[in-house]
Amino acid sequence: LLVSQIGAFREYQLEKAWVWEHQALTRARFVAGDAGIGARFERIRIEVLCRPRELATLGGEILSMRDKMREAHPNDSGLFDLKHDGGGIVDVEFVVQYLVLGHARKHAGLTANIGNLALLKLAATLGLLPDDLAGGAHAAYRELRRLQHAMRLQGERYARVDAARVVQHAQAVLRLWQWVFGNMRPAPVQLGLSL
Repeated sequence: LLVSQIGAFREYQLEKAWVWEHQALTRARFVAGDAGIGARFERIRIEVLCRPRELATLGGEILSMRDKMREAHPNDSGLFDLKHDGGGIVDVEFVVQYLVLGHARKHAGLTANIGNLALLKLAATLGLLPDDLAGGAHAAYRELRRLQHAMRLQGERYARVDAARVVQHAQAVLRLWQWVFGNMRPAPVQLGLSL
């Protein structure tokens, strides 16, 4: 449905939504319409994000969704896809979403809609990530997004570059991925990039 009542939205999110839908809620925001409905939406969003979750189960669900995304965006170009390849933008975003969904119950500040860069810093401040890994991923995400935007502004269909151009950034993302998900599954290696 395009429109549903706010109560039905809450019930769906709490009882029927998939983890990927909760991942989307980490980035959702009210942008227009009745301010009262917007406030109710935000309360529901925070309630959903702060639900208790078993970290291994959550991690498994997020890894499964990441696998599906990788399959949906194959890259046989010989170039590094800034967004979809292992060590790219999506890996940072999935790590941040995992941290929000897994730890917002204890650290409600993670529910703030402050963006991935600020959430990486906050996760380090809260002790959820080592400072060096958060800092490396922060710099990598910023540069990968800068390159992606530049290529899109130039009309490129895909944001793909020679892997050597971004190897340091991709490795920083892979180290973060390995630290967060390593006990569940090794980091994805793409185009010869490794830890």
